[in-house]
Amino acid sequence: MKKSDAPIYQLKITLIDSKPPIWRRVLVLSDIPLSKLHRIIQAAMGWWDSHLHQFIVGRVYYGVPDPDDWHEVKDERRARLNQIAPTEKSRFTYEYDFGDDWLHAVQVEKILPPDPAQKLPVCIKGRRACPPEDVGGVWGYANFLEAVSDPNHPEHELYKEWIGDEFDPEACDLDDINARLRAIR
Repeated sequence: MKKSDAPIYQLKITLIDSKPPIWRRVLVLSDIPLSKLHRIIQAAMGWWDSHLHQFIVGRVYYGVPDPDDWHEVKDERRARLNQIAPTEKSRFTYEYDFGDDWLHAVQVEKILPPDPAQKLPVCIKGRRACPPEDVGGVWGYANFLEAVSDPNHPEHELYKEWIGDEFDPEACDLDDINARLRAIR
């Protein structure tokens, strides 16, 4: 199947346990390898790709195999999205940063007909900013938000110096996300 003949998947990527929810809705070709989907998720969410990652489909793990893995990891370069998520409503997990343990629920919301004119990947909607790297997972992020919003918090100055004054947890800049996604095409 030529790339232009591939159906288009509408995916919803949600950061698990984020309250309020942090999510992105992206359109991708159905037949992309998981290694490319990894780069797309990184760009759409706003991560820096500086930590390990894996896809979890049931009890099967996909990523970059390493002899030191605790369990079998299938090579993400050899698996395609439509193989692990063949139908609408298919779900799987994307894990990023095994220390902070950022878990993302990925769901195929729609399977759309091929459209050679559509430039993919593209983010069509999203909510809230991606947490900063190395903030300590969902619970560390909650503490971070509390500290930066309260000048009397004991860690307020430390976090403000670390992140700067420009972090807006409600921001989701589709133009910026799509600029990063264009670099993947």
